[in-house]
Amino acid sequence: MTERLFGTDGVRGLANEIITPALALELAQAAALVLGHEQVAEGTRPRAVIANDSRASADFIVSAMKAGFTSAGVDVLDAGIVPTPAAAYLVAYTDADFGVMISASHNPAADNGIKFLARGGQKLEDATEDAIERVYREKNFRYPTGGEVGSIRSLENGTEAYVKHLVSTLDDEKPLTGLKIVLDCANGAAYAASPAAFTRLGAEVIALAAEPNGTNINDGVGSTHPQSLQAAVVEHGATLGIAHDGDSDRCQAVDEQGNLVDGDQIMAILALAAHRAGHLSQNTLVATVMSSLGLELYLREHGISLVRTAVGDRYVLEEMREHGYNLGGEQSGHVIMSDYATTGDGVLTGIQLAAEVARSGEKLSVLASRMQPTPQRLINVKGVDRAGVSTNAALNAAVADAEKGLGESGRVLLRASGTEPLVRVMVEAATQEQADSVAQHLADVVAKELAL
Repeated sequence: MTERLFGTDGVRGLANEIITPALALELAQAAALVLGHEQVAEGTRPRAVIANDSRASADFIVSAMKAGFTSAGVDVLDAGIVPTPAAAYLVAYTDADFGVMISASHNPAADNGIKFLARGGQKLEDATEDAIERVYREKNFRYPTGGEVGSIRSLENGTEAYVKHLVSTLDDEKPLTGLKIVLDCANGAAYAASPAAFTRLGAEVIALAAEPNGTNINDGVGSTHPQSLQAAVVEHGATLGIAHDGDSDRCQAVDEQGNLVDGDQIMAILALAAHRAGHLSQNTLVATVMSSLGLELYLREHGISLVRTAVGDRYVLEEMREHGYNLGGEQSGHVIMSDYATTGDGVLTGIQLAAEVARSGEKLSVLASRMQPTPQRLINVKGVDRAGVSTNAALNAAVADAEKGLGESGRVLLRASGTEPLVRVMVEAATQEQADSVAQHLADVVAKELAL
């Protein structure tokens, strides 16, 4: 059986080994057929926005995709280096038929990826990705000639249009005035847009890792390496710090004391602020099964419901779309504010968080401390039959006993890896000692009952 080409967030891998020029060209041709078929049927040329982060490999991948699109009769708008959420915004802003972002997010510089966007800047459904992959494998592409081939032009105002949109999400003029904010741009796609947005909103900005050279993206900086940001916030006496990843679809924060503020804490702050302002749709936040029980308990105290999904921001987004919720995200810092964006947006999240600090007049450390994460232990049990997680009777009984003992102060989560013989055992409890003990017991049961 052929392994599915698309992963949880597009096609991703080592550039020039997995993500080759040939792959990029033919994927573009396949996407042109699937995503542009309505326009072709109407006798018009489809339009696509293409954007990328700061990786050196983007040059050959973008070039190959431009060739694939134009050879299939698609007009291309090249936005250059912009964040993934900016690419999504620009698809809607230009009324393009679809778009593509070339990025491997928080991965090392040697990796890259191809992520398609539907009309309006929406993520593709699985069925649409499958259709693109089917055309790609069959290689039954369309080759128009003469005046029907596509054209390429630069979208020169793309970053400016995106920054204006970000600024427009806050009502007051320069609402961040008086705040000193350190931004870690990960030497990635937000290196220009993020400092511009925060500065225009009135903040005093200190920008770190905002000089991409093609190989330094995510290299010891950004949301997965926040140590330099933590030190800089303390050194400069800043109000707070914001860390992006390579394509800026996520945000981690640092309070004025240099402490990390994770996605759960950010969502708690934003959800409560929206709830009090009457802007939180159905008084509900959407998060994944990995978000802390502490988040759920905190929200419940304030009359806010938490809906959980499978791990992955795409599942959060699907739940939000289906039920009309307008705030959701992940512990990792993917926060989706659907009133303003179609995907997770690290810059948007950062400015909304900073605005709440300014509005409340309270330090970020105070706001973040109100949501206390429940003590948690995660154990990866390797070399086991992951398929038995839901069917093994002895394991199910052990989980039921553990849940009974934890009561409402804890929870158990067993997750089978999607790619390797591994089961993740996660336990939250009232104390760290209890979480450790219960998790180890369940890990032992998994190892015994599901041994290969």
